Parts: sequence; structure tokens; C-alpha cells
Amino acid sequence: MHPNSNPKGHPALARAISAALPHDLLTHLQAPERATKTHTAPQLQRQLRKSNPPRPPSNKPLHPNQLSAARLLLAGHRVKDVASVLHVDPYTVTRWKKDPRFQSELRYQTDLHSTLDAPQKPTPRHNHGAPVQNEANSMPSIAEFAKTSPGARMALDAATPPAGATFLKTRTMPNHTKIPCVPLLLLCALVAAFSARADDNPLYLNPAQPLDARVHDLISRLTLEEKATLLNHNGPDVERFHIRSDKWNQCLHGVVWDRPTTMFPVSIAMAATWDTDLLHQEAVAISDEARAIYNLWHQQPDLKAQHKGLIYRAPVINISRNPYWGRIEECYGEDPFLTGRLGVAYVTGLQGDDPKYLKLASTLKHYAVNNVEKNRQSLSATVDERMLHEYWLPHFRDCIVEGHAQSVMASYNAINGVPNNMNPLMLTDILKKQWGFDGFVVSDLGGVDTMVKGHEKGKMTYEEAVARSINAGCDFSDKEFMTYIPAAVKQGLLTQSRLDDALYSVMRDRFRLGEFDPPENVPYSKISPDVICSPAHRQLALKAAQESIVLLTNKDHILPLDKSKLKSIAVIGPQADQFITGGYSGRAKDPVTPLKGLKNRAAPETQILYAIGGEIAPPRTARGQQPPPPFNKEEELQKAVDAAKNADVAIIFVGTTRDIEAEGRDRTSLALPGNQEDLVKAVVAANPRTIVVLMNAGPLTIPWIKENAAAVVEAWWGGEEGGNAIADVLFGNVNPAGRLPYTVYASADQVPPQDEYDITKGFTYMYVNGQPLFPFGHGLSYTAFEYANLKLSATTVDPTGNLSVSIDIKNTGPTTGDEVVQLYVHQQTSSVKRPTKELRGFRRTTLKPGETRTLTFALPAEKLAFYDVKTHGFIVNPGAFDIMIGSSSADIRAKAQIEVKAGDH
Repeated sequence: MHPNSNPKGHPALARAISAALPHDLLTHLQAPERATKTHTAPQLQRQLRKSNPPRPPSNKPLHPNQLSAARLLLAGHRVKDVASVLHVDPYTVTRWKKDPRFQSELRYQTDLHSTLDAPQKPTPRHNHGAPVQNEANSMPSIAEFAKTSPGARMALDAATPPAGATFLKTRTMPNHTKIPCVPLLLLCALVAAFSARADDNPLYLNPAQPLDARVHDLISRLTLEEKATLLNHNGPDVERFHIRSDKWNQCLHGVVWDRPTTMFPVSIAMAATWDTDLLHQEAVAISDEARAIYNLWHQQPDLKAQHKGLIYRAPVINISRNPYWGRIEECYGEDPFLTGRLGVAYVTGLQGDDPKYLKLASTLKHYAVNNVEKNRQSLSATVDERMLHEYWLPHFRDCIVEGHAQSVMASYNAINGVPNNMNPLMLTDILKKQWGFDGFVVSDLGGVDTMVKGHEKGKMTYEEAVARSINAGCDFSDKEFMTYIPAAVKQGLLTQSRLDDALYSVMRDRFRLGEFDPPENVPYSKISPDVICSPAHRQLALKAAQESIVLLTNKDHILPLDKSKLKSIAVIGPQADQFITGGYSGRAKDPVTPLKGLKNRAAPETQILYAIGGEIAPPRTARGQQPPPPFNKEEELQKAVDAAKNADVAIIFVGTTRDIEAEGRDRTSLALPGNQEDLVKAVVAANPRTIVVLMNAGPLTIPWIKENAAAVVEAWWGGEEGGNAIADVLFGNVNPAGRLPYTVYASADQVPPQDEYDITKGFTYMYVNGQPLFPFGHGLSYTAFEYANLKLSATTVDPTGNLSVSIDIKNTGPTTGDEVVQLYVHQQTSSVKRPTKELRGFRRTTLKPGETRTLTFALPAEKLAFYDVKTHGFIVNPGAFDIMIGSSSADIRAKAQIEVKAGDH
């Protein structure tokens, strides 16, 4: 409330004044026209303005707490103390200080105090013979009230002029009692204090109250415009309640910040670990750093760094059905079961395990049937009902029902002609009703704009698009929500109840994040900034990179290299000394390239011969910069050949960059881009002891390299410790055990069209036509494993029953190593086309030489089900099922059979 505002125009403040002030004084304040004409407030203001500049006009007056803060700061109180008195965090007070209106208020108060500080004598006046009361004997009721109200006492102390100052005027009350005219400065402070007294502990700020009641209490206090503002994820703050804008962030494999955070391998690399425990540990480390950043800028409000919130847009759990998709680096592969298990591990690691508070709010991306970048803002995926429920949705269900993810992002694309952002089937019927999702749905950036300009091509108004989005189940979006929600409500396109329901979904999570509670109540507020880029997190990043590396081929056991016998190593390739961050992560601290990693791990006397050799793609030139000199392919190729000829072994690093595959950019070929395959052929010809290391995201079709290189290693984009991890694997410090999370096709001819969403037509390991170049789940080791004693808990099972499957795994090789044991199922006879194999269990386990371990898998009969379009649900057909366990989808080591008995569906 602005100091010159009339309390009568603010019902809540008027009620507070009514409850707090003596009746006669209240009547006088609310009816200033009854006062003696010569002693009105405007006269006082004019006198003050003679020596005080007016405040700048504004349509957004300062909140009473802001006025109190200005006076407390003027009185010499520290920001921290002011924040404590007003029950806000120091960041809020610091943010207020940057507001031009706040600065103007400070200047005004300074000048006002100077004016009031000048000694003045009350002018004697008489009214019907009654003597004028001076300051010493006036208004005992206000003074007494201030003694009983800490808030009023604070406001009175902060607003009262310095010692020696006197009131300037008096007013005549209707009963002829004369009181001094209260400066509006003091009046406003008292009004604010009295208002606060009436609601000193509003329900929504009381941590002891039930969560639902608190959220509803806050919503009941908001105006329509404030509600709309809070549904803009990047809008302005709601100053009246000191609610900061959401300011979401990203943390796909490291926290996005304007300074370094720990950078882990990209998501597809983490999928290659097949290690849910490791991914969970990574998510815990990332969420620790995210909370530490949040705690840091709350503790140091003046910190010159990004001040992000606690809603994080990760993980990406779309499936890489399309091998050309530019965002495969962000996902967990082509299989719904693998993606679901990894997704649950990541979500629970981000959100924490406290029963009351969320550590972060995890947003699943992008719901759903999203894996094409070209025309993504206007394309419609044609998907039948069975394929939607059987392939495109199970992993989302896992992360919501089991992982309790608190946010889901609606993707740009449409499904069967209905844009996901306003698709009631997807957002309400399936997500909220069938799965019981209790979080909020957020549009992708510009989701409403995409519908208006993309899918609907201008045939829909923004008010209609906003209303249809919210009515379909979208709760949170961009500036379009803030701008058009009020009009949509007023036009009858959107009800207040549905608007409040959407706001409830968003604000409930913000309460659970602890934003409205004292920091000492929130366990995650104690996480120290020391965890950011800590040695422990860097060690975890190294372990993640090591576990992600997949040994694809290893002829004559050339790997691991015995570095004690190597006098020289040729390190070749455009990826050898390049670091690729991957999307949606921050800045890496001292990242290790492959060249640097090999130098770190090689014997001190080993000579390293480096040559770039080839080019992935012409470099992109930033605006305003001069392009680099043209790459001389022939000259650089010759340097690589010369290095290979003069070395004991050649290690060549090739792959892709984000210029080839990234958000908004699908690949145009599955082959190595640029002249890299020519480079590999030339180096292999020069030195048969050539090891090819692939550094990419999506699958690479490289049949010549598979047949001719001495060894092929998939190393992905491995994060800040990727270079050291590669060297550890090549030199045998680490035994590789990564497994491919997708199929590597033998040729482009094996892949159906990108706009074919029915995977039974030849997509993934489940339906691939012919033999792939490398199968799903493939990966070699430096040791060997034997599978024996496959046992089933029963040979028959009911459609609703449970089965357990056990197998003995023995390390029969010379070194300690990890084996990734994979369980697949297949229905022998079915009424519909079923996969040749479906992953239904996996376990990564470490075994010493000669060690045997028994692994047991739970296999509920529901995991044998398929989606039946007649009953619109999953059913288990009776009949025979194969139970297969092996080291990959193509390397089955043990097999058994069960019979599902007939039952009610």
C-alpha cells in the first residue's frame, strides 16, 4: 500500500484498522472531510513537499513490508535484521533495494526526517474555547496499542521522527477533541502494522498447518491477475506476497549454472552403464549441488550469480525409436523397461527421500511420442492405441506411479491430430485419472504459441489456446498464461475452479520445496556450497564415465594395452583433443579430453604423437568473429598417417558433435560425418594395431570399421572425467562392462521411415528386420562369465501371479569384472504380433576371478501382458512363454519355459 493511499480502498487493511484503533480516531481517519479545514492532510503534504521531492507515480505501489523495510534500513538496521523482523529472506530485501520505487522511498524518507527534525513550536489554536493539546498529552490510545503490538511498536519506532521532533498540526475530532495530525508516514506504518496484527500468522505461512489447507489459503488471497502471474514459470514476482517467480532450471547430467558444477556423462552414456544405483547416486549428487546453489544465494543475496529455483527439467525419458533423432544424447535408449528403471532411479535421486519436503521437483520430458526434431512444433504422430500404451507410455507411468515425479512437460508435437499441450486424453484421462498424478503439467517453452502459430496456423486466439490448454490438463506455462488467463476467465472460456486447480498443483509443490517455511525447518537447506564440484562428486563422475564405456570389438585381445611395453602411441582424430559438454548441463571444471587422459595415464617415458587427421564438420563461426582458415584435409590426413606409422599403437577418436546431433537438429546419416571414415581407413592401413574410439550419442553404422579395426570402443560424450575414463579402460585399469542401450543398425536400409511410429514395422531390437551391426544390450569384457542353473519358482503361473527367476553367474576369466545379466521374455503364440524378445529384468554385478553369485529376478505375470484394444487395457494371454537370460539380446545363455494358465481378464 502506498503511503498516500486511502485505507478505505483496501478492505483487509480497513478491517485491521477497525479492530485496532479507537473508534473516534478510526472515524476521523476514514472521514478526513470532517476535520478542521485548515488542518487537513493535503496541507501537511504540501508543507512537506516544499523540502521533499514527490515520489514517482507508479501503478504498482510498494507493499507495507517494503515501506517498513525502507524505514528500518533508514534507521541503520542491517539487511539481515530487517529480513528477520519482516519474516522474509535477505534476498527479498536486497531485491527490494534495487527497485527504483524503493530507492525513491528511501530518498523521500531521508528528506522527510530532515524536515521533521527541525525544531518547531505548535501553533496555539482554539476551538470553542478548548485549548490545543500538544504532543505530550495526545493520543495515548495509539501509544498504548503500540506497547501491546510488536509489529506496531516496530513500525512506530521505524517511522517516528528523531528525538526532538514535534507534530506540525492538529485536527479537531467530531466531538471537539483535538489531536495532533498524524504524519502520513507514521499512519501508513501503523496501518501496515495493524494489518499484520490482524493476520500475524496467516495459515499459509504456518508450517504446522496441513499442506492442502495452506495452499488453499494462499490461493484464496490472490487476485485473478496474481494467479495468472504465478502460472507463468518465468514471470515477475508477486510482490504483495513476496512470492518469487519459479525460475526453473536444468540438470540433465549436471546443474546448469553460470559457473562450474560437476558434469557427468550425457544421459545415453549413463544408460549404457545399466546401473540404476549409480544413476541414483549421480542424481543425488546433482540435487545436492542444486540445493547448495539455492542455499548459497539465499545466504548471500548480493552474490553475482544466477539465482535459480528448485523446479528442474530433467530427466528426458523419451525413447530413441528413431536412430536419426538429434536428442538421443539426452535419453536412456530405445527400450521402455530400461528407460523406466533408470528414470525412477534418477527422479527419486533428484527429489530426495524426506517425507515432508522435496529436495527438487523433477520434470519428466517430453510427454509423449516425441523423438523427431524436424517440424516438431507442428508435426502430428500417428499412433494406434495399442502401440501408445505398450511402447510409448510405460516408462512415463513408472516414473510417475513409482518414482512420484512431480512435474511432466507436454511436448510440442500432436498425437493423432491433437497437440499434446491441449490433449485431454494424455494430460487428464491417462496422466491424472488413470495414473493418479498429483503434480503439475507444464508446457514446453512457447507451448501455447506453438499451438496458435504451428498446429492451428493462426486459426485459434490466444485466449482460446490458453483455455483449451488448462482445461485439457496443462497447469503451467509461459507469458501467454499470465497475459491471457484473465481474459479467458472473463470470456467464460475458463472457470475459476479449474484455474484454482491448476494453481493448486503448482503451488503445492512449491510449498513442498519449503519455499514458504523457515529454512531451519527444511533439511535440505543445510547442504553446504562445499559440495559443488567437490572431489567426491568428481570421483563419482569418473566412475560413471568408466562404467559407461562399451567394448564393441576386441580382436586377438589387443585390449587392454600393456603400457609398460609401449614406447610410442599415436593419438589421432578430431575428437582426440575436444571436449563436448552435451545439452542441458552447466560448465565443466577442468574437463579432461582423451589426449590429456592418455597423457595422464600412460607411462612417463611413453611418447605421444598427436594429429587431428580429419574433420567432423566445418566449424560454425560465431557472429562477429572471423572464420578460421580452411581445414586442409590432405595435409592433416598425411600427418595422421605418419604418426600411425611411427607408433607402437594408434588410437583414433572419431564421432559426432552437437553440430551434427542436438536439439532442433536430427542427423541426416547414420554414418560417420565428414571425412572420418577415410581417416580411419588410412590409419588402419598405416598401422594394423589401430583402436577406434567412438564419441557420439546416436548409433553409428560403421561396418567397415567393425571388420577391420583391431578394436572398437564406444565412449560417448563422457563428462568432465571422460578422458581419464577412456585411458583407464584402454590400459586395463578398469574392465569395461557398458552395454548398448539401443540397436546399432547394419545399414540405413534396415530402418523404417522416421514418420512410422509403429515399431512392429522394424524398429528396435524387439522387431528389427535382419541382423543388426551391434545388438541391444551388447558389450564385451576383459574376462569371461559362465551362466548355469537357471531356476523358476514355478512352471505355471496365473495371469495375476508372480514368478521368480534365478541364475548362477561365475567369473571364469583372469580379472575382476562386471557382468550385466539381462532377462528377456517372449510369448510363443499370440493373437497379435509380439516382440521377439522383451527386456523384463537386468542386474549389473561385480565378480572376482572364480567367484560365483546367484542372481534372482522378480517377474510378475503382468510383465507378460500386452495391450488389448478391445478391452482397452493390458491382458495376459494364456499359453507358453520363453524365459531367457543372457549377456545381450542376441547372446542368450540360458532358457526356460513357463505356462500361463487361463484366467479372468
